[in-house]
Amino acid sequence: MDAVSIAYSPCPNDTFVFDAWAHGRVPGAPALDVTFADIDVTNGMAERGEGDVLKVSYAVLPWVLDEYALLPCGGALGRGCGPLVLTAEPGGPASIAGKRVAVPSERSTAYLLFRLWAASEVPGGVGEVVVMPFHEIMPAVRDGRIDAGLVIHEARFTYQDYGLHKLADMGEHWEATTGLPIPLGAIIARRSLGEETLRTLAESARASVRAAWADPEAARPYVAAHAQEMDPAVADQHIALYVNEFTEDLGEDGYGAVRGLLTRAAEEGLVPPLPADALAFP
Repeated sequence: MDAVSIAYSPCPNDTFVFDAWAHGRVPGAPALDVTFADIDVTNGMAERGEGDVLKVSYAVLPWVLDEYALLPCGGALGRGCGPLVLTAEPGGPASIAGKRVAVPSERSTAYLLFRLWAASEVPGGVGEVVVMPFHEIMPAVRDGRIDAGLVIHEARFTYQDYGLHKLADMGEHWEATTGLPIPLGAIIARRSLGEETLRTLAESARASVRAAWADPEAARPYVAAHAQEMDPAVADQHIALYVNEFTEDLGEDGYGAVRGLLTRAAEEGLVPPLPADALAFP
């Protein structure tokens, strides 16, 4: 099989998951041609039909599942790992009613979770939503250039370094209201590759996850090389939080979480309705 093009983020969970596969340590797996890109970029690639395999937000699935299939492994779901809404001063949900809120993307799972939370918890809703690069959000909230910020990834471990306060945890709200894990990042592959190749890709991703768990030290250089000067202890926390049983296999709860998120988002008019069989894997 020819090399497969794949795009995923330089975040520790992705480099940890794909290390063995990217470095030829998964027997029988096709070679990978890796591009590192933030989730904003990979979401756009999926919408344009670029790339064989992509790590994307679950939120973008309704726009891309005609061309791409959801792989049942390799992605990020979990509990206690949701996005946070941060403010410069402590307060409750009403304190951001009508205010400007920065978000990393409007095609992100974090954004859907935020909008679902705000619809039920913020009287009258928030004001202007401003899309801002992820790494700029906390400084903008700290400096008063924005009233609140929706943050993801390792920001849940570092926001206090900016003197910020957690207004709400979108994951806690989601879990409390649904009982489901939080669907964050999905692995998708082009349907035109064919069912046999899709199954091989899923098996390769699952084997790569298992290899990383079996020998975490082997993945450490790859993680460190792309962790953007992240403290190794924070990188370890990041991996422990986002690489879990759902990464190995979505399972009934994982698929239920994805359907639940996208169904609720469609009811709010945030995404197009998802056909009943859209998540089925060959």
